[in-house]
Amino acid sequence: MPTRDDLRNVAIIAHVDHGKTTLVDAMLWQSGAFRVGSSVDDRVMDSMDLEREKGITILAKNTAVKHSDLTLNIVDTPGHADFGGEVERALSMVDGVLLLVDASEGPLPQTRFVLRKTLALRLPVILVINKVDRPDARIAEVVDETYELFLDLDADEQQIDFPIVYCHAKAGKASLERPLDGESPNSEDLEPLFDIIKKTVPPPQYDEGAPLQAHVTNLDSSPYLGRLALCRIRNGTIRKGQQAAWCRTDGTIQRVKITELLMTEALDRVAVETAGPGDLIAIAGIPQITIGETLTDPEDPRPLPVITVDEPSISMTVGTNSSPLAGTSGNKLTARLVKNRLDAELIGNVSIRVLETERPDTWEVQGRGELQLAILVEIMRREGFELTVGKPQVVTRLIDGAVHEPVERLTIDAPEDYLGVLTQLMALRKSRLEQMINHGTGWVRMEYRVPARGLIGFRTEFLTETRGTGLMHHVFDGYEPWVGELRTRPTGSLVADRRGPTTGFALANLQERGTMFVGPGTDVYEGMIVGENSRQDDMDVNPTKEKKLTNMRQSSGDILVPLIPHRVLSLEQALEFCREDECVEVTPGFVRIRKVTLAAQDREKLRGRKNRPPKN
Repeated sequence: MPTRDDLRNVAIIAHVDHGKTTLVDAMLWQSGAFRVGSSVDDRVMDSMDLEREKGITILAKNTAVKHSDLTLNIVDTPGHADFGGEVERALSMVDGVLLLVDASEGPLPQTRFVLRKTLALRLPVILVINKVDRPDARIAEVVDETYELFLDLDADEQQIDFPIVYCHAKAGKASLERPLDGESPNSEDLEPLFDIIKKTVPPPQYDEGAPLQAHVTNLDSSPYLGRLALCRIRNGTIRKGQQAAWCRTDGTIQRVKITELLMTEALDRVAVETAGPGDLIAIAGIPQITIGETLTDPEDPRPLPVITVDEPSISMTVGTNSSPLAGTSGNKLTARLVKNRLDAELIGNVSIRVLETERPDTWEVQGRGELQLAILVEIMRREGFELTVGKPQVVTRLIDGAVHEPVERLTIDAPEDYLGVLTQLMALRKSRLEQMINHGTGWVRMEYRVPARGLIGFRTEFLTETRGTGLMHHVFDGYEPWVGELRTRPTGSLVADRRGPTTGFALANLQERGTMFVGPGTDVYEGMIVGENSRQDDMDVNPTKEKKLTNMRQSSGDILVPLIPHRVLSLEQALEFCREDECVEVTPGFVRIRKVTLAAQDREKLRGRKNRPPKN
């Protein structure tokens, strides 16, 4: 079949924080995409505020690099398995991948996740060992671990025969020769990497006799052009202003006009008149087009297969804010606005589901993981929505008549001193130890298979027990039979029993009971959780109590109340803290934890019904 020898489409895949976006920065600089002396932010591909704040890639994005007579379309993919839908769509656009692995950390669970997808599509792989300059680099061992990972994923002989590039992305250096541990490559630029991409990644192939076929793999929007469909042209040529057949997911075909045709140059989209096989393009003029659909020749329509992604494994309820303080912070409060926003998210995010519930103002949102769902809620919060978000739950399946639950592969890196306490924590979650490695550096790596619901709320406890030194990563690893009840949170909640502003006098007395989540002067209401009880049971407390005044003079020591600083919870931490009878109130200004049933006497009735023995 004929090929486009002047073009290469390649994706960069890796675990979180192994240097994908930094490497793209260096490739852009060395290809002359930026003017000398221009002010360009680090990690230019991280366009969202949340991506910059969290230091992770959430949305797959592409850029075009000109290198001599070759055009490289580079797709930067998320490294977190929660955004696997983005990874799968990105891999459908390319003909080869760069697999980045940290020279110290080696392959981690998300490395396994993205590599499994790559091998299934039979894409050629270039292994890039990044951060070889780290003082704790162990390059030879990491290469061996990567070979073991390929074998573990049932790669064949052809897939295992991959080239290896040693890279220091931050300095913009790459070499085919292995440097000593902790030293930079012996080259001055990324020229060896560009050369190996040209040799290893095949040019796009196309069928000269086939009609136009452009596959929609992503969506974007423009304030001037409206919705943009991002496509990979498989066959044929597309022109601005031409008529095309829009093959929809429901099987219908509609004739449309291509009003605008754009291609990427560096970080900008520029208007072009025509595009050919292998090009990554953006098309305007079709308001209702969605991911997985095909644009083809109206005289000979041939739709391509719809993109499929893995099923969701975590769910949580999202509804309107029903607390007494609703409407004091945000401006989008109604069920209609919330539902329209969730429906809009479905258009561009194929890896989530939105289901109806018994209540008309609440919906069940299913996704790949806690982080993906928390990011969605955080984006909605910043847009002005007020929401009530339930505790994350696992999505179970019936297999051969038995209930099965999702299982995660968990990797823990921690100092040896915490081995005992970590083993105890994992035993409570009914996990199974798969492997333990001691590198002889004082650190130990443990790999577990653990029920996904056992990891909900685990991160905070893990960081507390390891004094913030431990590292953990996990990825979905199939389904196993339900393991029974898990009791993972040993503490209860301190619940406010009335509405009003908190006082320093009341909080000073309550802080002996546990950890406080609110400071003095904070508005609270009945059923709102103001702290974590040191004991297992919940406790109703009065955080608004004021000190009785008398006409007796007091010493200054009696007036000043020593308060321990309260603990401010982020949205992710609040979701982790929740129990089944608790939820999170999310507004643009505040994140509050509350009971699902606010009134204390109603909660007592529910507790009594639950503990009542069944009738004969």
